[in-house]
Amino acid sequence: MRILQLCNKAPYPANDGSSIAICTLAEGLADNGVELHLFPINTKKHFKPEENISPAFKEKTNYQSVYQDTNTSLPGAVKNLFSSESYFVSRFFFKEYEEQLIKKLKSYSFDIIQLEGVFMASYIPTIKQFSNAKIVLRSHNVEHQIWERHLQNEKSIIKKNYLTIQNNRLKDFEINAFNEADAIVTITDEDKKNISEICPGKSVYTCLTGVNLNSYNQVPSPKQLNTLFHFASMDWMPNIEAVDWLLDSVWTEVIKQKPDAQLVLAGRGMPQRIKKLASKNMTIIDDVKDSSEFYHNYDIMLVPLWSGSGLRIKLVEGLAYGKAIITTSIGAEGIPYTKNKDFLIADSSQDFTKAILTLLSDDQQKQNLQRSARTLAETSFDYKRIAANLISFYKDLIK
Repeated sequence: MRILQLCNKAPYPANDGSSIAICTLAEGLADNGVELHLFPINTKKHFKPEENISPAFKEKTNYQSVYQDTNTSLPGAVKNLFSSESYFVSRFFFKEYEEQLIKKLKSYSFDIIQLEGVFMASYIPTIKQFSNAKIVLRSHNVEHQIWERHLQNEKSIIKKNYLTIQNNRLKDFEINAFNEADAIVTITDEDKKNISEICPGKSVYTCLTGVNLNSYNQVPSPKQLNTLFHFASMDWMPNIEAVDWLLDSVWTEVIKQKPDAQLVLAGRGMPQRIKKLASKNMTIIDDVKDSSEFYHNYDIMLVPLWSGSGLRIKLVEGLAYGKAIITTSIGAEGIPYTKNKDFLIADSSQDFTKAILTLLSDDQQKQNLQRSARTLAETSFDYKRIAANLISFYKDLIK
């Protein structure tokens, strides 16, 4: 089987959730005997030099990228108002990338062309013109639903009105993309249910994002015990919202009751206003050079998400490392967990505060969560088994 995987960002090295999702599945497909061609847009915002890519990964994925600047700008945002396209989507379509895509489609006969997210769906007309491959949209999130959740909390009227216009256009584009694709692959059953309601009769398959467990050593005793940490890309709106809520609604109360508590906030794109909050109780790390070392340094993982859909890949990494985790019901979406066994669920500021204080004082409960986390990762998130099941789905699709 020959698969072409199109991505709106360069995924290697995999240093954020979507990159992990792309790379892990790519490796899983290749390790199951698929001839894979990984073809990303290498954006200015997430630029990754090809010379830094592992030769083994480059060879097994036939890696090739095209550089483009997809950054938003005020002139671009204003100009977009006079078009019918969503600015969320239009900034990922480039003639240079399309030309290279056409060359690939003319050079190879693909069985499956897998779009990593709705932002690559602008290329569906080109694909249909130059290929007979089945087009699969891998929906990492139902994007318009993320924005709908966020807009409920947006306080700026001007910003809310602009984003509402953009999200209405995104919704129309996303639903059309669902209908244009031959099949949809979701990362969670919740997204599968949502998309099936939007597009009745469409072939939809859930494929969890796995991890190569050989790359994740369980951390029963981190270097800095009883530290709390949040580790996520801080250029993604739901993560910013999560940290703001944590600081505004939880952290002040934790400090009142536990004056020596230590919080670590880490992730690429950390806003300057958050960096300024660094103190004796709070460490800010803008760029984590080695995520494995980071997980080995710090103890209790916090995932206080209130918007977003799909699977929280960093949470899956936390499970693989055997971390005690506190999250919300939204943060836990897509994971086949047992509440208060695999991790703690807290859906209010009072419950989140209580959960933190409990784990800071109850070492036995923390250790129980650590063991259950690793067990869940081993039983549900093995990358090669997950990819093998997806290949079976693809074989049925191309019959």
